[in-house]
Formats: sequence, C-alpha cells, structure tokens
Amino acid sequence: MSILYITYDGLMEPLGQSQVFQYLQKLAPKHQIFLLSYEKPEDWANLSDRQALIAAVSTAGIRWIPLRYHKQPTVTATAFDLVVGFAICVYLVLRYRVTIVHGRSYIPSILALSLQKIFGIRFIFDMRGFWADERIDGGIWPQNSRLYKIAKWFEQQFLTQADVVVSLTQAGVAAMREFPYLKENHPRFEVIPTCTNLEIFHPRFHTQDRQDQPFTLGYVGSVGGWYLFDPVLECFKELLEIRPNARLLILNRNEGNYIRNRLTYYGINEHLVELKTVAHSQVAEEMHRMNAGIFFYKPMFSRQGTAPTKLGEFLGCGILCLSNDGVGDMTEILEENRVGVVLREFTPHAQAIAVQKFLELVEDPTGRERCVTTAQRYFSLDSGVKSYDSIYQSLGTLN
Repeated sequence: MSILYITYDGLMEPLGQSQVFQYLQKLAPKHQIFLLSYEKPEDWANLSDRQALIAAVSTAGIRWIPLRYHKQPTVTATAFDLVVGFAICVYLVLRYRVTIVHGRSYIPSILALSLQKIFGIRFIFDMRGFWADERIDGGIWPQNSRLYKIAKWFEQQFLTQADVVVSLTQAGVAAMREFPYLKENHPRFEVIPTCTNLEIFHPRFHTQDRQDQPFTLGYVGSVGGWYLFDPVLECFKELLEIRPNARLLILNRNEGNYIRNRLTYYGINEHLVELKTVAHSQVAEEMHRMNAGIFFYKPMFSRQGTAPTKLGEFLGCGILCLSNDGVGDMTEILEENRVGVVLREFTPHAQAIAVQKFLELVEDPTGRERCVTTAQRYFSLDSGVKSYDSIYQSLGTLN
C-alpha cells in the first residue's frame, strides 16, 4: 500500500533522524512510503550531511520530498508552507494512489485531514503530545490566545475525524477520554511511545570499569521552555554534599550562555561541569560516560502526553534517572521497574531525600540490567515499528 508521511520537523534535524527516519526505514520494505518534510535552511546548507541523508533515504527505498521551512512571520510563513505542501500532497495522492496519510503532529495533520476529506483516504493523527497546550506551557503563546483557540479547534477535528489516533502515553489517552466531545464517541487510540534504537543506545562499560572515574551526572537536551533546569542544579549541589568529586555533564545546543549564568547564580564551579554540543549520532557515546541521568519538566497538563526520548535512551544505556511526577507514564515506568526516582515536589527537603535515594539505587549492581530490560519493554524501536506496521495493515484492509 502507498503511505504519505508528513512531518513539519526536518529530516536533517536530530528529531527527524531519531523519531522519523529510523521508523520509516524499517517500514519501507513492506510499504511504499512517500515522506514530505520541511527542512530548515541552515540544516539544508550542510552539503555533506545532506548528501549522506539523501543516499540513506534512497537506499531505504523511501521517496523523500523535502520542502523549505519558513519561520517568519509565523502565521503567514506556516500558511505558505501549508499551501505549498497541499499542492504537492494532492499530486502525490493522485499520481501514486496513496491510500493512507500519516500526519506527524498538528501542522501536518491539517494537510492530512484535508486529504482525507477530499479523497476519502485513511488518516492517522500521530499527535506526539498536546501540541497546542505545550505552546502555552512553554511560554511560546499567550494564555487563551487566538492561535491557541484555533489549534484546539483543529485538535478536535483531528480527534473526531482520524481513523487512528496515536498517543505517546496511556496518561494522554486517559486525559483525552475526558474531553466532553469524546465521552460518547472515542476514536481508535493506539499508544506508541517515543522509541529508541537499542542497537545504538546500549550499555558499554561494566560498573567496575568506571570506579576510578568521578561520579558523572548527565543532562541531555534543552534547558528552557517546558523544562525545569534550576532544580537540576539544586540536586547537583545536593549530590556534591555526598559526592564532592561528582561532575555534571550537559549535552545541549545553543543555550550555553543561559547555562553558565545559572551555574554562576548557584555558585557551582564551572570546573565541575562539562558543557558539550554534539550531533545526535554522538549522544550514545557521551551517555556512556554518565553514571546517572537527570531531567525535570514543568508538571502541567500538556506533560501528560509526553514520553521523553531521553528516557528510553538513558535506560537503553543502562542509566537510571531522576525526574519528576506528572509527566506521561514516567512515574509508573521508573518506580514500578525500580529504574529511577521520582520527585513529587520541588522543595530543598524533598530534593535532598530524592538525591539520597537515587544514589542508593544507582549503587545497586542490578540496576543497569533492570534499565535495559525496561527499555526493551517500553521503548524498543522494533516494537514501535511493529505497532505502526499493524496500524498500516489494518487500515489498508479497509480501503
């Protein structure tokens, strides 16, 4: 069957590499896949990476249509991208008799819904979390803005019209079942978390191999928006009280000035912190240097739909995590499998207790094995691919 996959994230971005291409290259042997993506000019300008990716996509048997992403002014730029994308999509549907359109998140699903209405093809709304609410929680849009109301209207259309709704979390599905317009008529929900390629993210060293190294706490990704970075530094200071030789390794892009300012604010010696920018292909290598992982989110409504990519990557590498409650299914995953500690309130006392419990858990020699087992159970890329293949097959039989 022919499937049109639409993503507003560029395939050349780390997210496109880990959460789009890795799935599609495993699905391509069974399905004819057309991939429409929006590439940022600065990424597209990297000739060597671009040529390497074009070759990889071609080898996988995927037909890739990269369009240029426009950023400013926001509404006009997005509308322009949608118009161009719609024209291309119509051509693809008519020329190749596309039977399923797979919209990754909200903007692509505007195109997907339109194609469903016009051509009667099957529509998968792969929501990737509560995008409109994330814009509010991340401070990108003002509360109750017109853009938010428009996005929530589209969300209702996606949820009521899609043939399948893919959620990252069970918590997200539970929240949607309470939406007034869904109480009497639930869509077909499927839960597929952000999966991890466990052939890349896997343990490398045994515990004894790192005993002569400083205890390294790892942080991966952004520090702004819906993330809480200050509690990370507060917990690191608590860690230093117990392990004075501990180090903090931060993998981050483009936020170095803010990070250094917060280190100064908390009086943390920069010699204890290593700040690095690495390509996605190097993240696993850097994680192998970490003894434990830490990250916190603002515990707001939108977080119920979140399945952090970094959680599967940490666990796949055998690294236990310290995080907070109110984030998708993470509390159940960490606590029920004893692969991390969950912080329920951001107070000095609670943080001190959590760091102590976390260290005790990290020192458990069976912890790394539990992490890997948990990653295989929840975040296996192969399991995610099987789930998507099952959805495609089921919808294909309806056409």
